[in-house]
Amino acid sequence: WEVMRPSRNRRWGHPAMIALIEKLARDAQADGWPGLLVGDVSQPRGGPMTTGHASHQIGLDADIWLTPMPRRPLTMAQRESMSATLMVDEKTHLVKDALWTPSHTRLLKRAASYPEVERILVNPGIKKKLCDTVTGDRSWLRKIRPFWGHDYHFHMRIGCQAGSPGCKAQEATPADDGCGKPLAWWFTEEPWRPNKNPDAPKARDLMTMANLPKECQAVLAAPDAPSLEAVTYQGDGAAAVAAAKSKATEPAETISSDAATLPAAASSFAPTPKIGIPVPRPRPGN
Repeated sequence: WEVMRPSRNRRWGHPAMIALIEKLARDAQADGWPGLLVGDVSQPRGGPMTTGHASHQIGLDADIWLTPMPRRPLTMAQRESMSATLMVDEKTHLVKDALWTPSHTRLLKRAASYPEVERILVNPGIKKKLCDTVTGDRSWLRKIRPFWGHDYHFHMRIGCQAGSPGCKAQEATPADDGCGKPLAWWFTEEPWRPNKNPDAPKARDLMTMANLPKECQAVLAAPDAPSLEAVTYQGDGAAAVAAAKSKATEPAETISSDAATLPAAASSFAPTPKIGIPVPRPRPGN
């Protein structure tokens, strides 16, 4: 895996999410996918982003590009500037057949196979492509949910984690494959012209600082994020911190290039801080 747009500093997540991304990277590679390009996860302290994400606020969501990782490692400049592949025709809302491969289907099926994954948001055209082409076991399609955007990447969401009593679980997905009337709605004019229908769902619900619950305000008012000395590692902690310090000028995710000499917790996208963020999360309806 490689973290894209590292300057955004949105590679932080709940330990369960970071572990899941790394597991998906290994499993997907075994399935024939060359590697994950990871987009937004969350900010170090969570909370709303300047681009208006209503989710991605407490580290339980991650964006995975639908562009396979190139054969050679990307430079930092390339990770900042490389464009993701637009998989959907913006006029027809259908997948570009020349770009879609069986590997894309296998990647989404693998992600949906994990019990901790509650739903995966994709562009409606991608959902339709899966509905039209998947044979055999289709039970995993119920987790694939159509939503605005998500034509360059898919959005993987896990459920509330232990120790987060304020986290409100989202309604379970329907038991069917989701390929019937609800999907057909996305291929009418209504979803794409919401200004003409005030009752239509909104594509983006903006979260502002004023809307944050008190638990979030406490996190933002806390002292600065922990230093390397305050980070808990598994295994030989002293050696891990010393190794991490030697790379202090490098982005945190590049530490994993020395995975053979670092314990598992140090090879994540960023060291896991001791602070937790057990707060409710606004969740889009799908």
